[in-house]
Amino acid sequence: MGMGMSFIGGSGGFASKSLSVIMGALFDQFVEKDIKDFNDFHTAILDIFNTINMALPGKHYDAPHQKEVKDLYEKWSRATKEEDKKKIFTEFMNKNVNLSKVDQSMVITGAVAPPAAMVVKRSGQTLPHLTVMKAIPDVVFVPTATILALIVVKVSKRMLFKNVASSS
Repeated sequence: MGMGMSFIGGSGGFASKSLSVIMGALFDQFVEKDIKDFNDFHTAILDIFNTINMALPGKHYDAPHQKEVKDLYEKWSRATKEEDKKKIFTEFMNKNVNLSKVDQSMVITGAVAPPAAMVVKRSGQTLPHLTVMKAIPDVVFVPTATILALIVVKVSKRMLFKNVASSS
């Protein structure tokens, strides 16, 4: 069990290695562009963000402001080594593209919800008011209950952080 969880997250784990591979692929795509001036550089950055938005489902990432790209271009131009350019690029992308990380509460909810849904369904079938539960197949009830539990956790966390942020 501990081995499987170590792949999901943690320092030096699967998540950080896969993020490194993704950043390397984006950097390789970026370097392949013919960059002669700021306009070419800016176009290449926009192309990278377009690639990210097309590849990842869900949230789309806004391209950074032109001033941020100009600052990046100045740092990029001053760097002489390929490793320095890659480090500058990676830091910029990590700052501007916040890939969602696995949340501990979501993992726990995803693991606990299916058995809890089965317990609720079995106990609900014995109550006379909830005889309708017998008509719902397990293959429909359990995934639906799990998805609803994950939605409730996500919404409640957003509401909690919204209230904490507004009270500060």
